[in-house]
Amino acid sequence: MLKIGLTGGIGSGKSVVAKYFTKLKVPIIDADKIAHELLLPKTTTYKKIVKHFGSNFLTPQKLINRKKLREVIFYNKKERVWLEKTLHPNICTIMLKRVQKIKAPYCIMIIPLLFESRPPIKVDRVLVIDCPQKLQINRARKRDHSTTKQIRTIIKTQASRRLRKQKADDIILNTGSLKHLENMVKKLHGSYLSLT
Repeated sequence: MLKIGLTGGIGSGKSVVAKYFTKLKVPIIDADKIAHELLLPKTTTYKKIVKHFGSNFLTPQKLINRKKLREVIFYNKKERVWLEKTLHPNICTIMLKRVQKIKAPYCIMIIPLLFESRPPIKVDRVLVIDCPQKLQINRARKRDHSTTKQIRTIIKTQASRRLRKQKADDIILNTGSLKHLENMVKKLHGSYLSLT
């Protein structure tokens, strides 16, 4: 089965593209959703994070305060590296286990940090969702209610647009209408099916 690694910077439109692939009945495995599962109470990862950062990183419901965690890791490289080393190998293992259970010509693996992940997750093709930084910032501000400064800090920790485009097999430039975006996904769908 063909494994397509879908990636792109914050606010590029990865989730919208994934929804259009879902409409075409393409199986999706999302690294961010797996990360959320790993942060649930009683998991080994949850315990490690609470031990490392302290109980002041928990909400009153004893959930990990992801907003607080995000603020620390994007301003402190050492803590970000620690968290990535704690999460990424587990995410990688779970993604590959889920891939093995899929019976389809191809699947989409959403990996926002595809080029930054250690260990790297092996995919057959890389699909990059791209857009200018100004558009990324506007979209992320509307979605997350973050400040421009916070979003710029996140962008600095991610692979550059140039690097992503260099390593891409396929690129969707997401600057047009949703209809145009859906049509590009349909076109790629046909292309991926022809490769299987």
